[in-house]
Amino acid sequence: MRYISTRGAAPALDFEDVVLTGLARDGGLYIPDQWSPISPDDIRGFADAGYADCAFRVMRPYIDGACIDDADLRALIGKTYAVFDDPAVAPLRRLDDDTWLLELFHGPTLAFKDFALQFLGRMFEHILAKRAQRITIVGATSGDTGSAAIEACKGRNNLDIFMLHPAGRVSDVQRRQMTTVLAPNVHNIAIEGTFDDCQDLVKGMFNDEGFRDALNLSAVNSINWARVMAQIVYYFTAAAKLGTADPISFVVPTGNFGNVYAGYAAHQMGLSDAKLIVASNQNDILTRFFEAGDMSIAPVRPSYSPSMDIQISSNFERLLFDLFDRDGAAVAEAIGKFRESGTLPDGARLKAAAGAVFSGFRTVDADTLVTIRETHAANGILLDPHTAVGLGAARQMVPDGTQRIVLATAHPAKFPDAVEKATGVRPELPAHLADLFDREERCDTLANDLATVQSYVRDKAPVVA
Repeated sequence: MRYISTRGAAPALDFEDVVLTGLARDGGLYIPDQWSPISPDDIRGFADAGYADCAFRVMRPYIDGACIDDADLRALIGKTYAVFDDPAVAPLRRLDDDTWLLELFHGPTLAFKDFALQFLGRMFEHILAKRAQRITIVGATSGDTGSAAIEACKGRNNLDIFMLHPAGRVSDVQRRQMTTVLAPNVHNIAIEGTFDDCQDLVKGMFNDEGFRDALNLSAVNSINWARVMAQIVYYFTAAAKLGTADPISFVVPTGNFGNVYAGYAAHQMGLSDAKLIVASNQNDILTRFFEAGDMSIAPVRPSYSPSMDIQISSNFERLLFDLFDRDGAAVAEAIGKFRESGTLPDGARLKAAAGAVFSGFRTVDADTLVTIRETHAANGILLDPHTAVGLGAARQMVPDGTQRIVLATAHPAKFPDAVEKATGVRPELPAHLADLFDREERCDTLANDLATVQSYVRDKAPVVA
């Protein structure tokens, strides 16, 4: 398997180099040059298999045998999902005849990002040990990626991690899950700006080739293909467990388009009848595109679901590559115009091409609180606000008779203020995080300025090349 850039001007790479490279040298994102199909019989077989076995079967074709052999890959995957607190790893919980929650918050940091980042941290360690190399990871987070990446990378001897988050725009729990990790290789930076600003700073560091090479930069954001690859698995396991002949719609609360792009990959690999609903909050650039072909940047408005307070969805470029018939030059031109003008050109045609698989729906804060409150009253279940955005979309967009699988992306205790406002119940953190608000924090606040951030990273990270 080889990996190609969505902008067509970077060299094709193998899996190891894609993991360590993150962002392609031409500014694009790496994707496999072909999808590895999974047959209907294999999908049905997943219903009786353990999660780690399914993960091996889905991911094996995308990982070179020269990188890691079968036995070592199985062991690495086994260790990854052994730290989850539910034996099913990604259990399905039924809400009514047609509606299911796919619970993705049973990992150590209580969010779906653990599925990929617990795997990626171990894969980094494996590759770097084999190559006797060291890397500097830089990443941006709207809340959950940061804590999951830090948990996966803390204390590892062959890497440093620098995580940027927008100051004051993540929940207190999300912030403390990052800033209370005091391992010497962990560096938290609060940026005076939005998540989109943080993401642009990370891309700016990668696009400065001298800086990139001197520090041997790598990425844990979902610009890294391995992140998306690991998230494909739970789409297959959920469909297999449902075991129904009825149509399936996956409803995915998303801001950066990585989680729902993993669903698109599963669709391309074998879940060809599944539909994907992109659930947005009031920062609805993705919904506007899937409704009307309008992808135009608007100001970011803070919400109860802050991990979705995004206007520039990095992973959308991967879908755009297919919508442009894998013409990298056309993608590069379109992205350039989008960043220059704030509007994606040719949106109506691209929306029509995507419409066979995707649709979108927005839920504003007031409706999010209603969904949390009504679900608790009807089912006794507390939802985090992002999952509530998804459930609201499912009930509005998916007709009865279609199985609705809503991706429950975070534990409600990560957003206790919103949950308590809706229900009067303040969700408790699990035992391993019960003392989170008593722990010491360590974080530096920096201006939204690339040179300032680069100077900070350069001062704290060892030069490796």
